[in-house]
Amino acid sequence: MPRPSFPRTLRQFQLQFASEEACQEYLAACRWSEGYKCPRCAHDRGYALVGRRRWQCAACRHQVSLTSGTILHNTKTPLTLWFWAAYLMTTDKRGVSALLLQHQLGLQRYETAWMMLHKLRRATVNAAREPLHGEVEIDDTWVGGTQAGIRGSRQLRGRRAALVVVAVEKRGRASGRTRMAVIPDFRATTIRSFITHNVAPGSTIHTDGLKSFAGLQEIGFKHIPRTQPLRTELSKGTPSVVPLADRAIGNLQQWLIGTHHGVSRAQLQAYLDEFVFRHNRRKQPMAAFQTLLGLGTASTPTSYDSIRNALDLSNLSLQS
Repeated sequence: MPRPSFPRTLRQFQLQFASEEACQEYLAACRWSEGYKCPRCAHDRGYALVGRRRWQCAACRHQVSLTSGTILHNTKTPLTLWFWAAYLMTTDKRGVSALLLQHQLGLQRYETAWMMLHKLRRATVNAAREPLHGEVEIDDTWVGGTQAGIRGSRQLRGRRAALVVVAVEKRGRASGRTRMAVIPDFRATTIRSFITHNVAPGSTIHTDGLKSFAGLQEIGFKHIPRTQPLRTELSKGTPSVVPLADRAIGNLQQWLIGTHHGVSRAQLQAYLDEFVFRHNRRKQPMAAFQTLLGLGTASTPTSYDSIRNALDLSNLSLQS
C-alpha cells in the first residue's frame, strides 16, 4: 500500500490538513503504509487514542507514539502548524524566514518559529544518501560581508566570513544534485575529506587551479584542473571553468541575503543543508514534505540546547 497522496495545491492542503485528527491520520498512514503492525507483538490490529497522538495494539495494548522517531517527537506545538511549516519550506522556492513563518502561522513568539525551522533543517540531512557521481564541479567561496584589513581571498586569520565548499553534478549544461559544507581551511586534507564523503570514487572532478585540489587522482578520482580567469575578466563575460558551481554559489548568496537577510556563522551549515535539500528535491514536493517531518527516518530528535548552540552541526560540516 503506497503512502497517502500529497496535495498539489494550497487549497487542497488546507482541506486535507485542516485539523489535528487529519494530521494524525496522515502520520499513521505514512508510518504504517503496509498496514498497522505492533512493534512489540506484531499484531495487525490497533486503534488511535483520541487526543493523545498514540496508537494502541488491540492484542497486547502496547502504545506507540505517532511522532516518535520524527522531529515532532514530544512537541507541544499543534501538528497543523508543523504541517504548514513543512509545506511552506518545501514548496516556496525562496524558502521562508522565521519572521515570515511567525506572521503566517500567527505564532506569539519569534523563537518558536525559529526553532521549528531549525528542527526541520536538521531533518534535511540523510547520512545514507547516494553520493554525487559522474562529472562534478567543485569550488569554494566566502559567505559573509566584506571586511577591512583582509588581504587576498585566501587569508584565514581574522576573517569573520565563513569558508564554504560547493560540489555540483554536471548534467550537460544543467545542474544535477549538489552538496555544500562549511570548512575550516583550504588544506588538501580538508578538501579531500569533503570530496570522499560526498563524491563517488571514479568520478571526474572539475576544479580551478587551487593547489588544495592536487592529488585527487591518488584517492580514486579523475581530476581536470583549469586556471580560473581573473574576477575582472569574469565580470566582462569570460566563461568560468566551473560555471555550474559558480551558479550555485550565486543562488546561495542571493537566497541567504534575500530571504534571511544574513545568517550567523554558527548556524550556517543548517542553512546550507536546507538550500541543498530544496535544490535536490525541487521536483519531488511530496517526498520533500515527508522527509522534513522525519517520516520513515527513525532519527533521534535534536534537543533545544543542541540547536540553539549549534552543537550538532560540527559533526555534519563535512557530510552535508
